Amino acid sequence: MTICYRHLILALFGVFAFIVAAPARADDISATGRGVVRVVTIAIVDDEVVGFGHGSGVAIAPNRIITNAHVVELLARFPGNVVVGIVPSEGSKSYQGRVIAVDAAHDLALIEITGVRLPTVALYTGPIDEGSMVTALGYPGNVDLATAKSAADYIHPLAPIRSEGVFSGRRQMSGTDVLLHTAQIARGNSGGPLLDPCGRVIGINSAITRGEEGDSSFAFAIANSEVAAFLNKAKQPYVGVGTPCTSIADIEKIDQAAEAEAAALSDATRREAASKAVLAREAALTAARAASDRHRENIMGLAVLILVLGAMAVGAGGLLDAQALRREAIIAWVLGGLTMLGAIVLFVLRPSGEPILPQAVAAASQPPAPPVSSTAPLGKMVCSFVAARSRVISSSTQDVTIDWGKAGCMNGRTQYAENGSKWDRILVPSEEQTVSVLQFDPAARSYVTSRYFLSAEQMDGLRKIRATVKLKACSPDEAGRANLATQQAAIRMALPARPNEKIVYSCTPAP
Repeated sequence: MTICYRHLILALFGVFAFIVAAPARADDISATGRGVVRVVTIAIVDDEVVGFGHGSGVAIAPNRIITNAHVVELLARFPGNVVVGIVPSEGSKSYQGRVIAVDAAHDLALIEITGVRLPTVALYTGPIDEGSMVTALGYPGNVDLATAKSAADYIHPLAPIRSEGVFSGRRQMSGTDVLLHTAQIARGNSGGPLLDPCGRVIGINSAITRGEEGDSSFAFAIANSEVAAFLNKAKQPYVGVGTPCTSIADIEKIDQAAEAEAAALSDATRREAASKAVLAREAALTAARAASDRHRENIMGLAVLILVLGAMAVGAGGLLDAQALRREAIIAWVLGGLTMLGAIVLFVLRPSGEPILPQAVAAASQPPAPPVSSTAPLGKMVCSFVAARSRVISSSTQDVTIDWGKAGCMNGRTQYAENGSKWDRILVPSEEQTVSVLQFDPAARSYVTSRYFLSAEQMDGLRKIRATVKLKACSPDEAGRANLATQQAAIRMALPARPNEKIVYSCTPAP
């Protein structure tokens, strides 16, 4: 049947009636599925379709898609007469693509698109254990044949089909390093990603073995090492992650253990400090008592000495009176009486009771006060990646430099809101399909980025909530910060129970 070229192009790249894609599940595989696309190629000569093909692909950058070279092989057969269509997994449109790099020997191709920014995926660059679980995403043709009602169904955005299996080992096929696995794929899966449990790309599905006489079928994917080499040769930047795949649940257990250990250490430190303070106070009191006793004894001895001198003066007065020296006797009696009276007063007023510690000594011997939340600035800090407490899917793990200002002002421009003893800021971008929850703990000197990879529908709902957030720049207004915390709590309530990615940094003062 002949199809009009103009009608086909209109159908392929026009704006269709809005079709809501199935919401992605809050798991890593579905998160990667947001960046998986259907690749459609149509060869048209003299307004007549002479070739049609379709496969899968995955966004390695917002405007770049990697797929198999054989998915776009019509370009070599009909140069200048092939239209490449890209159908995202979400939204309501299809887009025209342009092949910018092909490596037929390793069966890889790179396609560039315009008009849309796709959620990107990360390439896993670490070792893969045999027997580990793998997942294939793509658009198998046998499913299309069973469900498609017309040719237009091939250009409607739909979520990719997933199938699971195990990694069986590395092999060489026609000089190309490939991954052998048992995830079920079919024609149409070609060019789609093979994923590890964290949703990171470990290969590009390319071929299957044929099961004959009851033999099991296996699938081949172009290995991650070949994909990395191809992208490097094409000068295409990509996110490479080499950290092992761990679950958020495992990370939370590690965090809880670390927090419990830190709390126990803090309690032990406070108890030790309090014990040292008590001992220091007792030692200071003992020393003060000894000094006070010596002082009191000295005063008592002085009083006795003065009393003896007074008595001697009185006795001298009696001798003078016996010698008829009346005037001199009276003077001796007066001096002796006053001296004895002074001795009695000095003895009565001698120090007694518990000694009083000097203020500096008393303050130093007091137990330390428990830590309290502070709005004081900490200045510039360098925050280093903590691998043991992190789960990395697609983000960089380079050191982060922050400038923590007064009352939760980050880098002099972004206001954080109080969350107990910590400070939070939730970012809901206008273009990306990722929500980031940023948290800084001044007491622990830790900075945590939690990222949620969400569907377009989920992002639209969160952007409506974000529109109510009015406080953007740093502000000393406590009421404004409290309102920001309330608005962020509404965003947090709409997020999945756990993030897809969590990156923990430990911060120290910048040199």
